[in-house]
Amino acid sequence: MMNFLKSTCLAATVVATAGIAAADTLKLSHIRPQGATIDNELRAFAENVSTATGGSLDLKLFPASALGDYTSVQERISVGAIDMAVQPAATAVDRRMQISAFPYVAANWVEAKNIYGPGGAIHGAMKDLYSKQDITMLAAYPVYFGGVALHTDPVSPGDPLAAKGIKVRVPGIKSFQLTADALGYISSPIPFSEAFTAVQTGVVDGVVGSGAEGYYASFRDVTSAYVPVNTHFEVWYMIVNSGALADLSDGDREALEAAALEFEAKRWTTAESDQGAFEQKLADNGATIVKLSDAELAATADHVRAQVWPQVLADVGQDWGQSILDQIAQ
Repeated sequence: MMNFLKSTCLAATVVATAGIAAADTLKLSHIRPQGATIDNELRAFAENVSTATGGSLDLKLFPASALGDYTSVQERISVGAIDMAVQPAATAVDRRMQISAFPYVAANWVEAKNIYGPGGAIHGAMKDLYSKQDITMLAAYPVYFGGVALHTDPVSPGDPLAAKGIKVRVPGIKSFQLTADALGYISSPIPFSEAFTAVQTGVVDGVVGSGAEGYYASFRDVTSAYVPVNTHFEVWYMIVNSGALADLSDGDREALEAAALEFEAKRWTTAESDQGAFEQKLADNGATIVKLSDAELAATADHVRAQVWPQVLADVGQDWGQSILDQIAQ
């Protein structure tokens, strides 16, 4: 009789729990420290996804590149070892991804949204390039227009024809190296993990490749001057392994995609003011903000486009790259 009761209770437990599906958990990586703007926004995003799915989809955040630098994270998302990330595009697998960091494509925030936002030429191109790596691009995340952070006094900051005599760290991406050179600096490719020490010890006297938010987050203690020369428009991308996305239930997948679109739309309403806020934070930390005139910015843009675009187009594929630029010009 006792065995019968135990069997009956066990069967009832199985039936009771069979209808409770375990929540799916996706690992979500990003490059900034906990508490940074993107970290706070992604935590809100994760909560929205959990609410929209009734708790059946959980996003676990890994800030500060805890799962690896963005290049390795993109490669691992491609093979399904990591589920999701919000980060810059890594160009090692496909050099055409440099199109996202082409210098002086957009002159202002309105143009940037038309180019990098939904329906824009670069937005569409990046979505297609990610898909070839078994990655789905869920959203673009606009960050800032880039500039030059210096640990020394600026030299003719508004004149791209002037040789600055200042060595600057650049990412190992051709478009950034060429842009720094075209601006009159001496570019030195250095891994991000070594960049702060390189500036601190005088190996280089500045940094090119980021903007006010990035410099404040990682270089504020070695930034005595910041030149917002609009080197490029920085966009990060919310990406997910295509297989992991397909494995979700229809409801969870639709909720995740809808939340991503909302996340992107909201960011476009706050990014410009955030850029100004971080320039002010650099100033409050003791950096001199070297503002350039509209005429200086226009002359710099013309010069860099003439010097850099032909070389990067040759690197990404002349016909393919030019077709994207032609779409932008229309």
